[in-house]
This record gives sequence, structure tokens and C-alpha cells, in this order.
Amino acid sequence: MSAKKAALGRGLGALLEGSSSNPIEPKDSGFEVSDAGSIGAGSVSLLAIAKVEANPFQPRTHFDKEALEELTSSIKEHGVIQPITVRKIGSDRYQIISGERRFRASQNAGLKEIPVYVRAADDQTMLEMAIIENVQRKDLNAIEVALSYQRLIDECNITQEKVGERVSKSRASVTNYLRLLNLPDEVQAGIRDEKISMGHARALLGFESDEAKIKVYRAIIDGNLSVRKVEELAKQSKEDKVAKSTAKSEVPKSILKISDSLGFHLGSKIKIAQDKSGKGKIVIPFEDEDHLRKIIDALDN
Repeated sequence: MSAKKAALGRGLGALLEGSSSNPIEPKDSGFEVSDAGSIGAGSVSLLAIAKVEANPFQPRTHFDKEALEELTSSIKEHGVIQPITVRKIGSDRYQIISGERRFRASQNAGLKEIPVYVRAADDQTMLEMAIIENVQRKDLNAIEVALSYQRLIDECNITQEKVGERVSKSRASVTNYLRLLNLPDEVQAGIRDEKISMGHARALLGFESDEAKIKVYRAIIDGNLSVRKVEELAKQSKEDKVAKSTAKSEVPKSILKISDSLGFHLGSKIKIAQDKSGKGKIVIPFEDEDHLRKIIDALDN
């Protein structure tokens, strides 16, 4: 790990033409200092941090405080090594496409200027670039990924299959993330805060009611339930529901009387089943084809 970092540092050092141990300044940054109006697409320059604004399409909603503080300390010591990617939105304004965490840490470090790479991008491209950059770097939690996919579908008017193509994921993977948005808010918050795993979340989708999902979600946290255990509980829940819906109730005497009368006329022992809701079915057994024809003739008459 250390060797890899050292090699990376040398490469970036050449790019920056040598960085000092102090916060990055125009005189020793290695980047050209330009006025906002003169920075064009494709260029890398230092830009006043006050002229940069956050990305409204940023899919990440939660920034880890400790990690942000570590990055702030690094920037104070080494400066901003990787330029922030922005787009021009006015004569004197720029908007972040990617690198918002570096932008926030630079603000916390008290920098007045930051290195930026300017790209031309419309709103749809902005959204796609922000999502793809974050998803591919695995910076988003599962709920943020799901919301990002949903935004791509809603705002860019593309299919789940196209979303998969954009982020190099299978359609099934995209669908699995989107299904997380059907979970209750409490469960979604737990996924976001990494209280439960993606596997747990998918297993919770096997329960029908929100009440059951929340109950099992709390059991996962309190009892440290495994994904396999949650899957077993979901399967048992479905089996119990089927058993309950098909449970037979005592057939009323009035219906039994009709059954006996019908059986006598058809020459067969009629079977009647009825559930608790009052719904039921009639089964007319027959011994062979001749017997079946007699039953059909009786029904016709």
C-alpha cells in the first residue's frame, strides 16, 4: 500500500511541478492562475473557491465527518492534489461536476483558490457524470445508489437497462437497488447508516407488510440475525400466509344438505370445501368415462 502511494505521489508531483507542505498557493501550485472569464472547457487552472458552487445533482447525501476531517488535514499539509471537475454556468460562476468532498475539505482548510478542470456539460450530463463517478468509486451507500438510479430514470427518461449500461451494472443489479426504495423509511435509514447489509435489505423485501419488515429489521439489529435467518423467516411468513388463506372452516349444515342432494342426483359423492371468507369449491369425483358422461348428462338436465 505504501509503495503504491509513493509511486502515485511522484507522478502527481511531476504534474504539479512540486508541491510544498503548505496549503496550495498560486505561486507553487503548478497550475495556471486565471480569471474566471478566461477559463475554457478542457483547461486546468486555479479558481477562486468563492466562485464555485455545489452540484445540485450530487447523489451523495451523507459525508462521513471523520473522513472529511482527515481529508481537510491532508489538504492543509499537501494542498489539493487532484483537481475538482467543474462546468461553467455563468460569466463568473462554476458548478461542481465531481469532487464535492475535496471542495468541502478545501473550504474547511481555509483555501481561497482550488485547482479545477473545466468541462462542458448540460444538466443531464451533469447528473449522469456525478452519479457514475460516485457509483464507480463506491462512495455511495445503497440507498443513495438506488435514489441515483431512480433520478436517472425519472429525470433523464431512460430505462433500467440503459441505467445499467451507463454505470456498467446488470439490469438485475439496478432492479435490486431500486427495490430498496419500497422498504419503510426506518429500514432505508438503517441501510444508509450501514446498520444492516444489502443482503439483509434484500431479504426484508420478502415480507409483505411494512410492519413485518420493521419488526424483523429491529430483530436484525437487536439479535444480530444473519441474512440466511432473515430469508428463512421470510419464507416461513409466506408459507404461513398460504396456509392461513387455504385453511378450511366448518361447512354449514345448509350447504352440506345441498351437497348431499346434488350428490344423490349426480350419482357421486360430492366434496365441498369452504374457507373462512365464505369462498369455496365443489369437487365431483367420477370412476371412469362412462360415469363422467352420466354426471354431465345429469347436469345438462
